[in-house]
Parts: sequence; structure tokens; C-alpha cells
Amino acid sequence: MDKLPRTLSSLIALAMTAFVAALPAQAADQDKSEFDLDFRYRYEYVDQDGIAKDAHASTLRTRLAYRSADFSKFGFQIEFDDIRPIGNDLYNSTRNGVTDRPVVADPKGTQVNQAMLLYKGIDDTVLRAGRQRITLDNHRFIGDVVWRQNDQTYDAFSLTNTSLANTTFDYAYIDKVNRIFGPDNGTPAAEIQSDSHILNAKFAWRPNLNVTAYAYFLDLEDAPPLSNKTFGVRVNGSHVINNRISTSYVLEYAYQNNHGDNPNNYGADYVLLEGAVTMGGITGKLGYEILEGDTNQAFQTPLATLHAFQGWADKFLSTPDDGIEDLYFSIGTKVLGANVSLLYHRFSPEAGGPDYGSEWDLVIKKPFAKRYAMVFKYANYDARSHSTDTQKAWLMLTANFGN
Repeated sequence: MDKLPRTLSSLIALAMTAFVAALPAQAADQDKSEFDLDFRYRYEYVDQDGIAKDAHASTLRTRLAYRSADFSKFGFQIEFDDIRPIGNDLYNSTRNGVTDRPVVADPKGTQVNQAMLLYKGIDDTVLRAGRQRITLDNHRFIGDVVWRQNDQTYDAFSLTNTSLANTTFDYAYIDKVNRIFGPDNGTPAAEIQSDSHILNAKFAWRPNLNVTAYAYFLDLEDAPPLSNKTFGVRVNGSHVINNRISTSYVLEYAYQNNHGDNPNNYGADYVLLEGAVTMGGITGKLGYEILEGDTNQAFQTPLATLHAFQGWADKFLSTPDDGIEDLYFSIGTKVLGANVSLLYHRFSPEAGGPDYGSEWDLVIKKPFAKRYAMVFKYANYDARSHSTDTQKAWLMLTANFGN
């Protein structure tokens, strides 16, 4: 495919002109716009072997978002984020120069998190141009890293089409990746220039069975070793046995090799097998995930919401050279209105090598008074012969005042 312009500014400017021109011409296609204001305070503690001082990160994210009503099938969405430390910077934000404490990748800053034009004038299709979130399936390949205070967003053109029965087709061209380390430049980079194409098609075979096929062509120009093309298929379903017992499952396979200017010639497989049973309000889950190693490069997922996978201590944000096998289980239920889950991971090198260790994770989530929620999370990684022992704990309070 021909390469699109270096930035999407000309496309966005054209869409903005059309949107503004349409405002006096016709009444809104829907009556109301939407405002959203939310606050997320988080305290994060990190105790990591090999670093003498612990991290104590106290941060507040303030988010203001607006979505317009539709005018002549056009709409506009914008979102601002501000992240501020509360108190002293007793953590390495990757930007504050505190290098004698562990990393908590929540640098301070104010930025436009989203700014996009939408067009709905084509049947069963939504077009988007501008800065936007893109999330697909379970975020394993394309995600927004929603756990960090600063999301990962994309300067992109995207579309969603539902014209085929029971089928949702998503396409995106990504011009730039706006990473969690921004908005200020530094190391790691705040943004990555991109020439990437994303295709994902989901077919609802039955109400409780979905089949998804995808092809992701990632050409990350500022990070050539992470450029890859991935082809895969995902099957997920559920079954209700009776009013007390239900099951669910996920089967997924993908193959990846080098793409763009990646200097490494490699090929690697991805496999996910997961099953869950819910009985009397208690859900047990067992899973096995493999990211294969290769003599030149292991299977990588650089645009994923990585915190959601392979343990919350974030010890495997990039796949080790020998690949990784993650055997995990979890149990979850409700206690006094709070959702409580306990998870365990056992990590092994896919190609053989030193033991990767294990991790216990715990999360408690409690909503209250409609607009508020509290989250407590804990991660304890036992390194064995890989990386360093690490403990992390979070306490998070959120308040949402959307209309």
C-alpha cells in the first residue's frame, strides 16, 4: 500500500473545515453533546531488589473530555489529560531525573489525549481521523495501556464497518504512537513514528461464540527491531450450564515475522489456551500463554496493553530472547460488594534456559456512591534466576462526573 502523509494534519484540517461548515446548515442529528470530567488519584509503591530506595509515587490525573452531537453525519471528540505528582517525587517517572528509585512510568504533563473527527455518512460505517484510542480484542496486540496515568493513543485514520451480517471489521492506519512516557521527550521515547496497518475482523458465529481473524503490519520507524507482521485467529465463547454454573474459553494462535526495517530475520508463534468456570458466584480460570523465542528475535507485542499480561509487576514488558511460557490461574468472587481476585503466574523460558520465576497478584475493586470507586492491587514477583525480586502495591481512588 502507498505510504500515507507523514502526519494526518491535512486530513484533520479538511475534516474540521467540513464539520464547521456544516454547523449552520443543519440542526444536530442528535440532541445532546457529552461532557466528562474524572479524577484518578493513585499511590504506587515499589520495592525492587538491587535499588536501595523504594518508590513512592503519589499522582493525580485529571481528565476533561467532550463529544459533540452529530451535525450532517460529522462529529468531534476531544480529551485533555493533566498528570501531577502530589507531594515529593520519590520515584523515577522516566522524566524527573530521580534515578536512585524504581521506575513508576507516570511523568507529569498536560496534553491533548484525543482529538478526532468522526463521520457516519456511509451506511454501517464510522470513520475517525485524528488522535484516538485503538483497542482490539483483549488488548494483547493493540491497546491503550489504560492502567498508566497517561494512556497510549494513536495519530491515525480508522474505520469500523458492520455491513456484513454478524461481522465487525476494523481497519486503522497508524501514523504515530503516543506512548505513556509523554508528553515531554526523553528516554524512553514519548512517541514513535509509524507506517502501520491494522486489520481485524470479528464474526459472531453464535451469540456465545466469536471467531476473529487479524493481520497487523507494524512498521515502527523509530524502533525498527519492534517492526513485525502478525497473522492470527482467536476463538472465544461461553456456555451456560444452569443458573449456577457457566463456562468460558479462549483459543488463539498467531504467527509473527520481521517487517519494515527490522534488521532481524525471524519467525515465531503465539499460543493462548484459557478456560474458566463460574459456580455459585466464584470464578476459577486456568490459562497457558506462549510467546515463542527465536535465534534472532522472540515474538513481540509492542503496542499491547502489556500491564494486563504476564503479571502486574511488569517484569516481561518485552519478550525475553528465549521466549516465555506463562502458566496461570486465578480465582475471583464478590466480598461485601467488592470484586476480589487472586492470581498466580509460573513463568518459564519457551526455548529453555534460566528459570523465569513466579508471581502472586491480588486486586480488590469497590464502587460506591455511583460516581466513585476504590482499587487496591498488589504484585509479588519471585525472580528465581531471572531479573530481580519485586513487590508493588497500589491504592487508587476514582471519581467520574460525566453527564
